[in-house]
Amino acid sequence: MPNTSLPPVLTPEHLAGAYSYASYRQLIDELMAEGKTTGTTQTEALTAYARLNIQRMERLDAKAQLLPELQDALDKITQTYEWVILTEGWCGDAAQIVPVLEKIAQASNGRIRTYYLLRDENLDLMDRYLTNGSRSIPKLVVLNADLLTEVTNWGPRPALAQDLFLEMKAAGATHEEFAEKLHGWYAKDKTVATQHELLTILHGLA
Repeated sequence: MPNTSLPPVLTPEHLAGAYSYASYRQLIDELMAEGKTTGTTQTEALTAYARLNIQRMERLDAKAQLLPELQDALDKITQTYEWVILTEGWCGDAAQIVPVLEKIAQASNGRIRTYYLLRDENLDLMDRYLTNGSRSIPKLVVLNADLLTEVTNWGPRPALAQDLFLEMKAAGATHEEFAEKLHGWYAKDKTVATQHELLTILHGLA
């Protein structure tokens, strides 16, 4: 049973103002047409990252497939959950993960509903889910649908990718070096590590 003593993470009004996946993708595309991306900081580099991320999301939307065991876990869920995802269009990890989150929700037979919030517009929420003191995204917060209390949270990336990040950070890698190696890892992994970690979450929801 949900813990009724916990405070709600968000209000229904917050959720009402969130983006759907379709509207989130549309926003990114519209900003790109203007040479911009989401967020409070606008640079040519961030816009270039966002342009690559559109291609990554399009590829995953078309080709990523859910693992059979993940679908089995989805079929066992009986309650309804709200998945709140903090993201930005320029974030490479978000581009590799957000389409997977949406595919899971779409395959849940209405038991999981997704809400996309831009990090820079929701720092009060973001700062409750820091990773080693950093506003790292994407961040998934799973809420009970009725009370909007937290069940669990996940992100910003699978543990194997996080280990790679920390290893390269300790070695003094540049952002470009890290990004190249990280996206190479995502391409080779084909969303499997992400799905396995989300499968653990789904087992807890059943």
